[in-house]
Amino acid sequence: MCGIAGIWRPGGGDHAETAVAMAQAIQHRGPDDSSVWSDPAAGIALSHRRLSIIDLSAAGRQPMTSASGRYVICYNGEVYNFRELRKDLEAGGVQFRGDSDTEVVLALIDRWDVDAAIERLIGMFALALWDRHERSLVLLRDRLGIKPLYWGYIGNAIIFASEPRAFAAVPGFGNEIDQGALADYLRLNYVPAPNCIYKGLNKLEPGTKVRLDGTNKPEISQYWSLRDVAVRGGREPLSLRDDDAIDQLDDLLKDAVGRRMLADVPLGAFLSGGIDSSLVVALMQAQSERPVKTFTIGFEEKAFNEAKFAKTIARHLGTEHHELYVSPQDAMDIIPHLPEMFDEPFADSSQIPTYLVSRMTRQHVTVALSGDGGDELMAGYTRYRWADMTSRRFGSWPLSLRRMAANAVSALPNDVWNATGAVLPAGLSKGRLGDRVGRFCSFLEQPSADAIYHRQHTNWPRPDEIIAVDEGAGRAVGIPGLEADFPRFISRMQYMDAIGYLPDDVLTKVDRASMAVSLEVRVPLLDHRVMDFAWRLPFEQKYRDGEGKWLLRQVLNRYVPTEMFERPKAGFSIPVAEWLRGPMREWAEALLAPGLLTDSGLTGVGAIHSVWQQLLAGHDRFQEPIWGILMFQAWRLQQTKPNRPKIAIRGQQSQ
Repeated sequence: MCGIAGIWRPGGGDHAETAVAMAQAIQHRGPDDSSVWSDPAAGIALSHRRLSIIDLSAAGRQPMTSASGRYVICYNGEVYNFRELRKDLEAGGVQFRGDSDTEVVLALIDRWDVDAAIERLIGMFALALWDRHERSLVLLRDRLGIKPLYWGYIGNAIIFASEPRAFAAVPGFGNEIDQGALADYLRLNYVPAPNCIYKGLNKLEPGTKVRLDGTNKPEISQYWSLRDVAVRGGREPLSLRDDDAIDQLDDLLKDAVGRRMLADVPLGAFLSGGIDSSLVVALMQAQSERPVKTFTIGFEEKAFNEAKFAKTIARHLGTEHHELYVSPQDAMDIIPHLPEMFDEPFADSSQIPTYLVSRMTRQHVTVALSGDGGDELMAGYTRYRWADMTSRRFGSWPLSLRRMAANAVSALPNDVWNATGAVLPAGLSKGRLGDRVGRFCSFLEQPSADAIYHRQHTNWPRPDEIIAVDEGAGRAVGIPGLEADFPRFISRMQYMDAIGYLPDDVLTKVDRASMAVSLEVRVPLLDHRVMDFAWRLPFEQKYRDGEGKWLLRQVLNRYVPTEMFERPKAGFSIPVAEWLRGPMREWAEALLAPGLLTDSGLTGVGAIHSVWQQLLAGHDRFQEPIWGILMFQAWRLQQTKPNRPKIAIRGQQSQ
C-alpha cells in the first residue's frame, strides 16, 4: 500500500522536485521508502511513497519501469492473484527481477495492454502508467473504488495524487472551493465522485480510467461497470438450493479472505462483533495455523458499546484478541485532527472510532482485514427495510394526503412522542421516539420511492439556503433507466449505495483513517467475484423475512452460533449529539459564530443556528447536518489559516 503523485507538463521541463514535494505531503501513506522517476524531455515526473507489504526489498521499489522499457508505473494497491499470474507469465518466458505484484502488473501490460491486464487482476489499486513510446498517461482506479485517486489541471500541468493535499506543492495551485461540490457535501456529508472540493480537480470514479495525451481532451472510459454486473445477474440468475448457495458463498469468501492474508508483514483483523467482521475473522481463523490477531474498541456508554459481543466471538473462534475502551475525552481529542486527516470536508462521525481502532491495530500489525461492504452486498442496512415499508404501505396514497398525515403527526410535540416511547417495549422505543417519528414524516412527504432513499441521505435538502449556489445545486439527481434495470426498490437502494455511499463515504473513511497511521486495510467482501455472485443470487437468498444478509448469516452460522451474532444492528457509532450538547458545546459554538460562518461562505447563518437550537433542545436527528457544518468549518479554518491554533475542546489544551 502506498501513496502516489505526479505532474506532467507536456511542454517539457524537470519537475522531479515538485513530484517529490507532492509525495512528501502524503508520507503517512508510505513511510518506509520513497522514490521519483522523471523524464525532463517529456516534462513528466512520477513520485511514490511506499508502505512495504510484499517483497520488502529494493526490487519492489517504485516508480518501476517495465522489462521492455516502454512503461513506467506508479501504483498504490495490492493484487491478490499475482502469484498465479506470475506463473502464467513465467511459463511464457517472462523473467522477473523481484517478487512484487507491481512487477507482475507491468509484465501483464507489457504482454497485452492495460485493459486486458486489468481484467485479470483481483485486488484494490489506483495507478498511473506512463507510456514512453506514445507519451501518454493512463490513470486508473479499482472496480469498487477501494483506493482513491485525484487528478486535474493546474494551468497546463496535468497532476494526480492519492490525496488532494499533495496539490498544494504544485506552483499555481489555488485552494478555491467548488461551490457545486460544497452543495453536494452539505447534502451528503461527503463530496461524491467525480467532484472534488477544489475547483478544477476531480476524483476518478470506481472502475474508471482516464487517458491523457497532452491535449485538453482527456479520454475517460469505464472498464468495469457494477450496473452491467447487476443487470446481467438479474437476467441470468443462479438457480441454487439454499444449501448449495451457502456452500458456494462459503468457498468463494474463503478464497477471497485467504488471498488477502498474503503479506510479508504482521496481519490481523477488525472485529466489531457484527455479522460481516465476524465472518471475515472466522474465515481467517479457519485458514490460519496460529490465532488471528483481532482488534476492537469499546465505549463507556452502554448504548454504543459492542466490544463485549466481539470478545465473545473472539473467545469462541480462539483469536488473539485486543480491545481498548475509549472514554469520551479520548474520542473528542481526535476531533481537531480530523480535517487534516481527511483532507476534504468529510462528516461521517464513525470516522472517529474507525481512526481509534486503526491506531490501536497499527501498534501490533501492518495489515488488517475488515468486513466493510456486506450491507451493500446483501441488502443489510436497516434503512432499506424502513424505506421499503414506507413506500409499499403509503406509496399508493395521494401525495397531498401523505403530506397532510405527516403534518398532523408532526404537530404533536417531540416530548409527547418521547414520553410515549418510554412506555413502549424496548424493541420499539430504541432511541428517541420523537426523532424517529420526525424522520418517518420526512419520508412520508416524498413523491416517490427513490425520493425516500435520497431523503435518507440528505442533511440539508436546500443547500442554496445556506450557500450561494443555484437553487438545484446539491440535490439528488435520478439515474436514467434505473427503475427498469432494478424494478425492486431494495435492489435499487443497494445499487445506489454501492456506486455512491460505499466508495465516497465508507471506503473513504476507512482509507483515510487507516492510512493516517500507515495501516493497510483489505476488504474481502468487496472482491469483485463476490459482488458478481451476490448480484446473480435470487433476492430471497439475500433478503428474507424482513432481514438482509440472509445468506451471509447462514455461512457465519457454520463457524459461530446464531445467538452470538443475532441482535439488532447498532452500527459503528458514537454519541455525538450528547457530546455536542455537553463537553463539545463550546467548541461547536465557536465554529458556528456568525462571522466565522460567513467568512467560510455559509451565508444562511439563521438557518444553521435554527438547526443548532433544535439539536440543543434534544432532537438528535439534527446531529448529521450540524456535524457536517462543524467538519466543514474546521476544515476550512485549517485551509485558510493553517498556522492558527486549533480551537480547544473543553478539557483539552490548544495545540
